[in-house]
Amino acid sequence: MSRRDILPTPREVREAAARIAGGITRTPLMRSPALSALVGGDVYLKLENRQVGGSFKVRGALNALHMLSADERARGVVASSAGNHGLGIALAAKALGVDALVFVPSTAPQVKLAGIVAHGARIDASEPDYDAAERAARAHARETDATFLGPCTGRPLLAGAGTVALEIMEDLPNVGTVIVCVGGGGLVSGMAGFIRGTASGVRIIGAQGIRTNAMTLALASGRATDIPSLPTLADGLAGLVDDEMLAQGQAALDAIVTVEEEEIADAIAWLHREHGLVVEGSGAVGVAALRTGRLKPQAFPVAMTISGGNIDPAKHDALVSTH
Repeated sequence: MSRRDILPTPREVREAAARIAGGITRTPLMRSPALSALVGGDVYLKLENRQVGGSFKVRGALNALHMLSADERARGVVASSAGNHGLGIALAAKALGVDALVFVPSTAPQVKLAGIVAHGARIDASEPDYDAAERAARAHARETDATFLGPCTGRPLLAGAGTVALEIMEDLPNVGTVIVCVGGGGLVSGMAGFIRGTASGVRIIGAQGIRTNAMTLALASGRATDIPSLPTLADGLAGLVDDEMLAQGQAALDAIVTVEEEEIADAIAWLHREHGLVVEGSGAVGVAALRTGRLKPQAFPVAMTISGGNIDPAKHDALVSTH
């Protein structure tokens, strides 16, 4: 198997798009005049903060649950999540009548936990960080014979995430660079599967926070990488990068950059002031990378994922008032 065979094919992505069409929103691709002026070329924002459930995660979750057998659905699903994947699983499970249990870190934002519960999934928030929550979720799935659905791996999940790229390519067929928020690499891997198979000249660049930089370190070393669990605005990008995630990242990414926590905070506030957008830290890392000059695209136009908008209102208000 070649390295890129780990990514979904364009056909798988198109089939996922047809499968999930009734359960998602086709989100806007909005030009940012300010970012375009800053970098000297057109920059468009793919507004997945306006997606059902407030992030792109519902795309992969819906596709993954649709592809389960009747017996697997009857046995239920178990997920591990920093919050948004769990919300996507809860939405998909409710739509398809599947029992869902989501393991989240005790530090997960309340807005995400409330959304999971509101859509009928159960929560286990007893673990201190994402990696511990994933270990507990995998163990519970084994014990109960349920299907484990992680947030970053598995072809059905990646194909669903890849529908973000399908929509971008339909709306902006001459795109030159795609900038993607990266944690464990589920979104960028799904998107790259479609882009590599349909427009191989497009450059794919990842962005992540300095406290959620496992993929950056793993790509540099060529080895699976764990990092300390530290407080971060980009909580949705937290966690380790295992061998499968690393292989996906190697196949998907042309480059990756990291930004500081304060730069993420500035980007959250800037997006609200400039565009009236409510964006969580994980969704703002690409904007931070452009605004600081850490990322200087060479091929235009640029499309950037704004991957989610699930941030606690009080935290968002505080950031906007102080930055």
